[in-house]
Amino acid sequence: MDVREMHTEVVLVSPEAPSEEAIAPAAAALKAGHLVAFPTETVYGLGANALDGAAVAQIFAAKGRPADNPLIVHVADRSALGQVVREIPPKAIALMDGFWPGPLTLVLPRQEAIPTEVSAGLATVGVRMPSHPIALALIRAAGVPIAAPSANRSGRPSPTSAEHVLEDMVGRIPWVLDGGETGVGLESTVLDLTVDPPVLLRPGGVTVEQLQQVIGEVQIDPGVNGVVHTSRPRSPGMKYTHYAPKAPVILVEGPVLRMQAKIVDLTAEYQVEGKRVGILCATESMGRYGAPVVLDYGGRHQLDMVAANLFRALRAFDRHRVDVVLAEAVPETGIGLAVMNRLRRAAGGKVVSV
Repeated sequence: MDVREMHTEVVLVSPEAPSEEAIAPAAAALKAGHLVAFPTETVYGLGANALDGAAVAQIFAAKGRPADNPLIVHVADRSALGQVVREIPPKAIALMDGFWPGPLTLVLPRQEAIPTEVSAGLATVGVRMPSHPIALALIRAAGVPIAAPSANRSGRPSPTSAEHVLEDMVGRIPWVLDGGETGVGLESTVLDLTVDPPVLLRPGGVTVEQLQQVIGEVQIDPGVNGVVHTSRPRSPGMKYTHYAPKAPVILVEGPVLRMQAKIVDLTAEYQVEGKRVGILCATESMGRYGAPVVLDYGGRHQLDMVAANLFRALRAFDRHRVDVVLAEAVPETGIGLAVMNRLRRAAGGKVVSV
């Protein structure tokens, strides 16, 4: 069946106490080789049986995802790790003790049972244990580890609600478990533990500072700060433009007053060209701009709020039919590093420093 023609079943599930009756049909479908979109504490994931290469291949078809972009495997219990990875070093155990279940993915040597479709041909695989009750219930009911990227068309902002999933995937996937809004709002942190010192491949809900408190030195891959990899990526989010609305995004970085002045100037230039401008900014800047569409992502120093709101705001520009989006940068401390990583990826290299 063509992925664009299938019926999409949406099931409302309590995010606090998912019932067996609500979860069971989707779990059975997943185990039988079908796709299920479900909420995690980060974003909604699009899951397939991680032990079934044919099922995993459907993820790439539904998303339009490049085949060299690896997936993350989700487990509900550490006892399942033997199916996924070949070895677990002491630093991995320390990080699991500190941050699992939660938004931390660990890259480890891949077990042979994990098909190459999951790892994009790499000898490694990313694995995490989500903390969302629906995600955990689904994995346990299915009885298999679940490979799942974000449940959106490739390149689009990741979904933080079932509504976002349906905007991109209705008619392309058979099941969506609707558990309301997600919490963190950005995808998990990805840390490569096959090298020493470990390397941060993607920032997320667990910050570099938190990792360093547990295991000491952590290096940061250049891709985190916007360097686009041309070789095979070791983690999702390293090689391709991601998280973008339909309109091009221009990210403006620098001291606040200069950043605001540059956005005012750029707005005037684009409006002379007849373009409808959208601006994404901190709450503190809302009165500074005269563009037709000005959306805020939260307070400049309330970075957890910014992370939770970012993808929702980027998607909103599509509804406002803007021609270009000008975005304010945020401080790169704590989860701000993850926010800036997503903004740079959304901008696809279109960054103005002032």
